[in-house]
Amino acid sequence: MVKILKHLARILFGLVFIFSGFVKGIDPLGSTYKFTDYFHALGLDGLVWAAFPLGILLAFAEFAIGVAFLFNWRMKWFSWLGLLFMAFFTPLTLWIAVKNPVTDCGCFGDALVISNWETFYKNLLFSALAIIAVFNRQWYSEQVKTKMPLVLSSLTFVVYFGMVYYSYNHLPLIDFRPYKVGTHIPEAMSVPEGAPQDEYENIFYYKNKNTGEVKEFTEENYPWQDTANWEYNDMVSNLVQKGYEAPIHNFMIESPEGEDITDFFIYDENYVFMLVAYDLSKANTRSQDRINTLADWALTQGYSFVCLTSSLPDEVMDFADQHGTPYEYFNVDEVTLKTIIRSNPGLVVLKNGTVIAKYHANDIPSPEAFQKEFEE
Repeated sequence: MVKILKHLARILFGLVFIFSGFVKGIDPLGSTYKFTDYFHALGLDGLVWAAFPLGILLAFAEFAIGVAFLFNWRMKWFSWLGLLFMAFFTPLTLWIAVKNPVTDCGCFGDALVISNWETFYKNLLFSALAIIAVFNRQWYSEQVKTKMPLVLSSLTFVVYFGMVYYSYNHLPLIDFRPYKVGTHIPEAMSVPEGAPQDEYENIFYYKNKNTGEVKEFTEENYPWQDTANWEYNDMVSNLVQKGYEAPIHNFMIESPEGEDITDFFIYDENYVFMLVAYDLSKANTRSQDRINTLADWALTQGYSFVCLTSSLPDEVMDFADQHGTPYEYFNVDEVTLKTIIRSNPGLVVLKNGTVIAKYHANDIPSPEAFQKEFEE
């Protein structure tokens, strides 16, 4: 029984680390954005340049530790590495849970979003599993009689790096975000009837007219009628319980004049081509000729072809003039654009409000290829 528990601790630790490293590894830009959020929250803007390499390194470190634990490979070394990993991140996640600088730690990418406190409790459990592994590292090593752990680990690493390379140069192999292919955007934006609403607690601050003291009250006892002794000073609303939040809750397309024109596109029965470029100054322009060719064809067919960006109007005008783009530009929040597609630019195709295709900048189709795929 004790032997089984020792192996269960090792395998559970390994599987969770493999999952965490995998979902972040196949979404390298998502990991980059999360590191960037952390750096901004911590006031370390000067380290933003390191977000991408750190995202890649952290994902692989988790994956490698998980593989070593799962296949019982070099546990004398990897058990300590796993414990050091937890010794660093457990206090960090406690600080995040208390201070709440970011709402999502990004521990499992977009595949599984858990609260900051849930992340901390999870890390406490896995710190215990890591301690068990360290105490039994010699015993684990003695169980290995062949080179099979080395072979399995090596093959797994090769497959992993292949998936990461592909996902970076195209799109993530698995799309965990709410804008994945097959999503009907109007439905994903709707809130079911009777869904729980956010619940808030109001804290009132009243100033005593006689002493000048500011005192805190709740909705049950605040002295709103005692105007002779108290005067209103301030009020704070605290979220007590989070209500239902639609999978897509922040998608709005604005015209240059600030008009909300989202419905015009998400209820169009024809094809709608949305070129997503969160920052035109950082956009990959190697595919611009293919984009212009596809846009010209789409517009002649009577389809909508637009660019969604968060860049400023002057930047938009300069980019359009420089590259001779035939399509219109509309404004969308930068975070939303980064969520929609992991490419700058990337192409999203809708029909009847449903996402039917997404393309990385390296994979922009020709009009012929698009017709062959969807119209024939």
